[in-house]
Parts: sequence; structure tokens; C-alpha cells
Amino acid sequence: MFKSFKEKLKKGLEKTRESFSTKVDSVFKMFKKVDEELFEELEEALISADVGVDTSLYIIEELRKKVKEKHLTEAEEVKIEIKEIISTILTSIDSTMNISSTPSVIMVIGVNGVGKTTSIGKMAANYKAQGKKVILGAGDTFRAAAIDQLAVWAERAGVDIIKHEEGSDPGAVMFDTIAAAKKRGADLIIFDTAGRLHNKKNLMDELKKIYKIIERELPDASKEVLLVLDATTGQNAINQAHQFGEATDITGIVLTKLDGTAKGGIVIAIAHEQNIPVKFVGVGEAVDDLEPFVASDFASALIPEDEEQV
Repeated sequence: MFKSFKEKLKKGLEKTRESFSTKVDSVFKMFKKVDEELFEELEEALISADVGVDTSLYIIEELRKKVKEKHLTEAEEVKIEIKEIISTILTSIDSTMNISSTPSVIMVIGVNGVGKTTSIGKMAANYKAQGKKVILGAGDTFRAAAIDQLAVWAERAGVDIIKHEEGSDPGAVMFDTIAAAKKRGADLIIFDTAGRLHNKKNLMDELKKIYKIIERELPDASKEVLLVLDATTGQNAINQAHQFGEATDITGIVLTKLDGTAKGGIVIAIAHEQNIPVKFVGVGEAVDDLEPFVASDFASALIPEDEEQV
């Protein structure tokens, strides 16, 4: 039997859970009663678990309010509240993909090396498995390797791809991808873009040109702009989200390599500090190991009930 994604997520988050729960649990083992020292130790534990300073301060402040409102006196009760606060942060922004039109367009951005092309391939396979006709656009014309890699993934996922030569105009690739999508009756276009950020103006100009073509050729299309981030980079991923956010309007995050890191706490920081929903998470190398993000499943996998812990 195939594992459910909830099971995969729980398995994939082992390193993060060990880091997060170990730090948080160690605090609760030291303190049985609720006092200011408990809050201070929890704050430090959250920061060291890659939740980030701002988000950790927010969680502790919310925790103080809950303790006061509910008259909590036991440390174990506080642990339950932390899980609920984290779950609330993650569910406060809608993670649903907006791909209701035919065709819809997903533009994928991100620096090189974060798993951008791989994520596109896995997304294509995911949507094809749902019965959608998918077409890929190889808009990262800056590198021949990116075009070739996307072609490999298109073949693996069993979907069409539109590509030009290295150095071609990405706008022209988008135009041809849209034309092909219309002609072939595609439900979904997934478009790769150049993975460079050292010159935000160039990136912005390039994306604006692509947007104009989409608006002209598919004025009523549903559109998503997904930023791919590597979970193993921790707080650096937050910085990338901020920088790309200055260059373009991001509608969601694809967080890769969650299974290879203890820094999965950044999911909470991204949701709280950037106000951008995580829409997909990757927890393995297999083609079906990228799945839509479910906040409640993440919170449960991150802070399991005591009886679930091994």
C-alpha cells in the first residue's frame, strides 16, 4: 500500500521534529508550573529551532495571552496551546491553488539549486495524475542545462513541453506555450523562469514582460506565482522570500527538501513574517513526494501528541 502524504510528512519531518520537539520538550521537563522563566526558555527553544526571532516572539506573546485568559497553571497545558497557535499561524492564509480556469498558469520562480525544475516536474506529474492535461514552458533560457533538465522531467511525467534555444526570449517561449496550450486543449501551463536574483531589476523586467503576454493572450486565466525555497537553508530561505517578494507578487511557496533538514520550523516563519502561504512541500526524491501543503497535518507532524511519539 502507498503511504498517505500525512504519513510521508510525518516521516519526512523526523529531523525537524527531533530538533523542535527535543528543544521544546526539554523546557517542559524542566518546568512543571507556568512562570516567566518558562516563557523565556520556550522563546529560546523556538528561535534555536529555526522558527525565527520575530515569529518566536509572536508565539510567546500569544502564549502569554492564552495562559492568562484560560488560567493555565500546568506546563503540559501550555504545550497544547503552542501547537494550536502554530496551527493558527499556518491556517491563517489560504493554501488552496487558484487554477480554476482552462488553461490556468503557474509561473515558478526561485534561485538555482533549490529544486525548482524538479518541483515543476513533480507538480506536472501530480496534476496529470489528477486527470489534467499539463504543458510545460521552458522559460529559463539563461541556462541550456535548465532546458534539458525540464525536458527530462516532462518525459518522466508524460507531459508536453515547449522549449526554445538557450538565450532565447522567455516572453517568446511563453507566447508559444500559450498557443500550444490553446491548440492542444491543455488545462494547465507550468512555466519555468530564470533562477537569478543578483539583479532584481532584470528579473522584474523579465517577469513583467511575461505577465503582459499572459494578460494579452489569456486575460481571464487563473494565475499562480510560486517561489521555490530550499528548506535546508533555514533563515536564508526567508531572505530569498523577502527579496523575490520585492521583485514580484508571490502567491505561494514550494518548500523543498523538508526531509533532509532539521530547519522545517521556517514554514511557520514564512507564513507569519512573509504572509505567503506554503502551497507545496517536498519530503523525498520520488516523483510523488511533492504534495499540497496541509497546515493541520504539518502541525501534527511537527508536534505529535505524547502517545504518538516514539
